[in-house]
Amino acid sequence: MSRTVSFRVSAFVAFTLGVTALGAFVVRLQAGELPLELAAGATGKQEPRKPQREWRLIDGKHWQIAGPEGEAPAVTDKAEGNRGACTPGMVEVKGNMKADPARKVLFDPKSVEELQKRTCTKWIQKEYPERCAEFDREAWLALSKDIPTKPMHFCMDRFEYPNRKGAYPVIFVTFHEAKAKCEEQGKRLCGEEEWTFACEGEEATPYPYGYSRSAEKCVIDGKWRAFNERALHPREGHDAMLELDKLWQGVASGERPDCKSPSGVYDMTGNIDEWTHTAREGERPSILKGGYWGPVRTRCRPSTRSHDENHVFYQQGFRCCSDVPKKSESGAGSTQCD
Repeated sequence: MSRTVSFRVSAFVAFTLGVTALGAFVVRLQAGELPLELAAGATGKQEPRKPQREWRLIDGKHWQIAGPEGEAPAVTDKAEGNRGACTPGMVEVKGNMKADPARKVLFDPKSVEELQKRTCTKWIQKEYPERCAEFDREAWLALSKDIPTKPMHFCMDRFEYPNRKGAYPVIFVTFHEAKAKCEEQGKRLCGEEEWTFACEGEEATPYPYGYSRSAEKCVIDGKWRAFNERALHPREGHDAMLELDKLWQGVASGERPDCKSPSGVYDMTGNIDEWTHTAREGERPSILKGGYWGPVRTRCRPSTRSHDENHVFYQQGFRCCSDVPKKSESGAGSTQCD
């Protein structure tokens, strides 16, 4: 009798553990945490997962959604009328930037970003990564009127690399790789302050389009999707491409015409994160600006300072900057030529 009871108890325990394990397996399968080949076999289907979009590998390590090469820079330059003295495809950015105080502590309540947060009248989420739906423009203008300014003058790519209207941005790029790509074109990776000023303008607006957060104007606040980090390595692999395809929520450059800064630069908040070079002495150079399509800060001032130069992820890209040609500094040679 005792053996029968013992057998029944053992069988029940085994059945319970089996059901629990199966449930956990299904959850992991739905979350995309299992190896792709195991996930396919688990459902009884041996057919490989197919991407929703066509992707192409750039330089054997970066990814871009395949499609048209985009509008010729000369055509865009003529339509936008803000190339100035810069080379084709770039925007001449000039003005006075509201400057942060000299950095003495990690957190400075007198920084432009922290002062700006005081004028938020409607928080979506107040804890990090904080999101504000509405800033009070009049309150900000009054609060910021005495902030010292510094002159800025430079050229910036109108769109994210490869800097063509209608083309998709190149992603999965490290800081060093972004820097090298800009240098190949005779440009340089944008500085953190250059990026910020091109986004916010002389008024230092929270968003490139003003004071009210808008997911219609820029690609922001998309639903967060769980990612399978194992599938992203090696980054040139087929599994990485499939994972990128699952995660992607961005758009082609210039697809949102209202996602445009006072300087005439597009897609500065949302879509993808952009590598820049730090403006602070004594810290790692690799700084991300703009935020991506997810529910993050996606304002002009905030910067992500937590990643080193070798960090690479599914939503990281860049754009390039350059100095203004010397002739334009004296007023000569500043006429735009197409």
